[in-house]
Amino acid sequence: MMSGRISSSFINDLLARVDIVDLIDSRVPLKKTGSNYVARCPFHTEKTPSFSVSAKKQFFHCFGCGASGNAITFLMDYNHLDFVEAVEDLAAFAGIEVQRESDVGTGLPEKKDISHLYNLMGSVAAFYAEQLKQNPEAKKAVDYLKVRGVSGEIAKSFMLGYAPKDWNSLSDRYDAKDLLETGLLVARDGGGTHDRFRGRIMFPIRNKRGHVVGFGARVLDDSLPKYLNSPETPLFSKSNEVYGLYELLNAKQKPARILIVEGYMDVVALAQFGINYAVAALGTAISKTHVELLFRFSQELVFCLDGDAAGRQAAWRAMESVFSSIKDGRVVKIMLLPQPHDPDSLVREQGVEQFEQRMAEAATLSDYFFGQLTADLGLATVEGRAQLVEKARRYLELLPHGVFREMMFAKLETMSGMAALDVSLNKAKLNPSRPRKGMGQVRRTSPSRVALALLVQNPELADLLEQEELDWSDLDFPGCEMFREIMSIILRQNPSNVSVLLEQLRGHQDERLVTKLATMELLVPDDGIKAEFLGAVKAIVSGSRTIRIEKLIDKEQSEGLDASERALLKKLLSSSN
Repeated sequence: MMSGRISSSFINDLLARVDIVDLIDSRVPLKKTGSNYVARCPFHTEKTPSFSVSAKKQFFHCFGCGASGNAITFLMDYNHLDFVEAVEDLAAFAGIEVQRESDVGTGLPEKKDISHLYNLMGSVAAFYAEQLKQNPEAKKAVDYLKVRGVSGEIAKSFMLGYAPKDWNSLSDRYDAKDLLETGLLVARDGGGTHDRFRGRIMFPIRNKRGHVVGFGARVLDDSLPKYLNSPETPLFSKSNEVYGLYELLNAKQKPARILIVEGYMDVVALAQFGINYAVAALGTAISKTHVELLFRFSQELVFCLDGDAAGRQAAWRAMESVFSSIKDGRVVKIMLLPQPHDPDSLVREQGVEQFEQRMAEAATLSDYFFGQLTADLGLATVEGRAQLVEKARRYLELLPHGVFREMMFAKLETMSGMAALDVSLNKAKLNPSRPRKGMGQVRRTSPSRVALALLVQNPELADLLEQEELDWSDLDFPGCEMFREIMSIILRQNPSNVSVLLEQLRGHQDERLVTKLATMELLVPDDGIKAEFLGAVKAIVSGSRTIRIEKLIDKEQSEGLDASERALLKKLLSSSN
């Protein structure tokens, strides 16, 4: 089966087919109030419902936290999915197959359907779980898990399993080609194949949608390597996945913090004590991709690492990876464990309460960063302070512009005694982006804002506007450019409702502004929408005419008009009488 980009027409049809009320009600019970449906917002904590769903607009909006969007946006936010995953889940909800555009002739590489590989991995994980229970040789694995205090319930929730010692336990049950593609089978140099994992405890790695994409495996003797991971496959990339994320999100949709530990067993053992918000990197250092993934679910990340030399080096590497991701509101902490403890042994010895207290008191990124940099520097000397500036600046330059960046540079100034490090770096204040000519200058009560809000919320009004046969070249009003663009999209795409229209604007520079217009309360009854819209358009035309007249008069007085401009002024003056 070939696959490519998801057809935009398919997305439009899908949004038109699915009732957002049914979709959201299946996840967040809704209550009908007037023409809309309400509930407590699933995206923030609240006591009284401020989350509203409009059946007419096919749109949700929270008046508390500002979350809003269509059915696709809801699935992206609620289930932590990317756009394609959300479309696929929405299609599954509607009971239809995703339609994609062919990649043939586009210069893009061909993509294969890999759904059967997901099915295979799930089946293999179930096979390994069954072996842990039934295979006599799995006793050593069971004993190990018991010593680590892992209950049957936790083992089941993480789908822990056992890979038999047999060299061909999988190839006797599944298609060898698929096993090779998923990394479960290894091709011998001299021909033939054998199972990659043998005689090991198996830790299925699930992506955030619950699909098994790879495995981690631990030996039960002294053989090496102690841990073995799945190789890179069409399903699995260790730089894009973390162990335990699916289980974490199952337990906590919005965790207050995410604890990043070093190994699979750390995640499992902590879950046994109710600390079910830990994840682990998959045999690789934490990357910016990992950090951005985790920040989608929580604003606080705590790196929990051994306190030995290797742990301190890992902590510094972790800190380096997060600098470019520290936006205002995000918090990173470094928690180094006392030797010789790992997370499991420490929580057993000190208890959950004290372990969590350590997390709360862990060094913040700023304290850890400056503490490490100054550890071997003599700040009493000019040379030491100069070294501090030189070392710190290359990291601070990576920080996104914002309050945190400003405060980090301010702290560097204080520690170094330099009042002005570099205006281009530490004095770059966060200026609100200058509104572009047009919609950014529209006042809340202006006729153009009312008309555009009505048009966004009722795309069918575009036909009414077409009948007015406006000469857009004669119009000059705040929002004119955006008005014309929205009109063009509506006439070209013919969206059935605001939900479909907003999908056409996903990623557009004015997406957020149009979303605000979609949620704007106009208090216009349904039978008065057309009259209100035409009235606002009439006011726009009148106001635009006045603006053009004033500009032409000003020009006539300052530098004079040419023949065409004088004719236009005469025409405008006569039409305004």
